Amino acid sequence: MVQTVRGREARRAAILRRAAEVFRLKCFHGAGMREIARGLGMAPGALYYYFKGKEDLLFACQAMSLRRLIQSATEIASSGLPPQHMLRQIVRAHLRHTLGDMGGGLAHLEFHALPPEMLEEVVRQRDAYEAIVRQVLKEGMAAGVFAARDVKLAALTVLGALNWSVVWWRPEWPYTIEEVSEQVAATLLRGVTR
Repeated sequence: MVQTVRGREARRAAILRRAAEVFRLKCFHGAGMREIARGLGMAPGALYYYFKGKEDLLFACQAMSLRRLIQSATEIASSGLPPQHMLRQIVRAHLRHTLGDMGGGLAHLEFHALPPEMLEEVVRQRDAYEAIVRQVLKEGMAAGVFAARDVKLAALTVLGALNWSVVWWRPEWPYTIEEVSEQVAATLLRGVTR
């Protein structure tokens, strides 16, 4: 029976989530296609129907995460909310996507393991996302809401803290991702707000 497009996309998403879990536990270089397939009840060879190899999986994890981050940040930045509310929502969306959607996978940090052509695309998308965050910070600085003086350093600080969450966060914790994201947002906003 021919697999539907929707079914294929759902299977790809399940594979990406499992790959992100394995990358979180073993890091990119320690993870294997067999282990990813085993966790899905698939034969290792079946993974190659969906992805060319481990680098392709890492790239797809990055692409999916960045697509969601950019989409959420774009919607938030165009919402007309005050800058501090936009930043809070961006922080929460960032953690929801990286910790929830991708299971807190270190794939979000291990993008440097990608081959040059894939890395270039990921860096381009990360820069586009950073530009949205910078714009929100810039608006807040211009309005006198944020105390930071350098928009680039402020953006790098916020994004660095958010990205590092995949290192310290554990899915077995008793806190929901929403609880974690609210606490992180409150902490970061206290650090940049007048």
